[in-house]
Amino acid sequence: MVQESHGRSAQLTVRVPGASYPIYIEAGLLPRAGDILRDRAAGRKVFVLSDNNVWKFWGSKLMVALRPYDPQVIRIPAGEQHKRMATVEKIAGLLATQGAERSSLLLAFGGGVVGDIGGFVASIFLRGIDYVQIPTTLLAQVDSSIGGKTGTNLAIGKNLVGTFYQPRMVLIDPAVLRTLPERELRAGLFEAVKCAVIGDPDLFEFLLVARRSVLGGTPAALEHVIRAAASLKGRIVSQDEKEGDLRRILNFGHTLGHAIEAATDYKRFLHGEAVAWGMLAATRLAVRQKLLPPSEAERIATLVVAYGPAPSLGSLRPAALAQHLSVDKKVRDGKIHFVLPRKIGEVAITSDITVSQALQAMEDVMREDAFRTPASKGSKAVPSKALASAAMPRRPRAAKP
Repeated sequence: MVQESHGRSAQLTVRVPGASYPIYIEAGLLPRAGDILRDRAAGRKVFVLSDNNVWKFWGSKLMVALRPYDPQVIRIPAGEQHKRMATVEKIAGLLATQGAERSSLLLAFGGGVVGDIGGFVASIFLRGIDYVQIPTTLLAQVDSSIGGKTGTNLAIGKNLVGTFYQPRMVLIDPAVLRTLPERELRAGLFEAVKCAVIGDPDLFEFLLVARRSVLGGTPAALEHVIRAAASLKGRIVSQDEKEGDLRRILNFGHTLGHAIEAATDYKRFLHGEAVAWGMLAATRLAVRQKLLPPSEAERIATLVVAYGPAPSLGSLRPAALAQHLSVDKKVRDGKIHFVLPRKIGEVAITSDITVSQALQAMEDVMREDAFRTPASKGSKAVPSKALASAAMPRRPRAAKP
């Protein structure tokens, strides 16, 4: 279950078997991180894992907040291409040489790569040490920092080595997003769109009508998106911690998205961008399977493209995705499982999709190249007539508490 309190730091609590942890969401939270962590960090050796980009902008502010605990810092290069076993070994080796103990605390301070790899290291170093997520990208704040999925990539596929290991706390400060490159912001918003499609029609409507505020980085709009997505993710994880059934709906757009990332060596696309293409293809598949009315499919595709652009798939051949689909984590009993929308706010998990059907849908999406439509004034991606009216500024709905 997820419980929410309404104090100054609005707090969600995720409860899974054997673990319970809070998610704090508040602009300006980072300078207070030391106070919030007092009960967890006092009297322990504290380590901070970050990447060079995040540290340049926010490292000094976090270190001031953590001064009472005299933390040691481990930095890694930024980028998905460094989410590999070699980096895991490097981090574990530095923890060992710097005197980390079983009672030590690791703070994963960065985006999804830092959070995933930091959680993985925490789960295996000395057979498990405590860690805290302090996500600094929108994608990590709305998705990857919550739920305890950790891992690293192999050359043939994404997140094929990992564990389920819950953090002790998640600290989300939307204020750090102001140094986030626009492309990274949009990549995170694609994951928010995913949340809206799979289980939150109100968030879907908010993302549609408040698009300009959200893309413009309006603090209240971004905080509303973060809170809604985090709440949905927390509810799902609380019901299905280890992806036995319900949690699989969080993979909407990810089956083909992961294949796209792997087929392009994790260099052309940010994770959210690949997921955006995957959502468009999954929506096309849902129509072909007669699960989704074409009118609903158009609305979903309109919202996905509204938060673009995303890099073109270019010369990528759909057939190049096949080998990566076959080794995806979502393969069960030799069958690839796809998450397909039934309507906005509801999805189905099906194993009735063949590889050839998936590749045909991907080929259709590539041919249409939805993100290619020229941008309108003041926006980077406004596709089709369907979006023209949706993009007009309207008063957003009040955020639900």
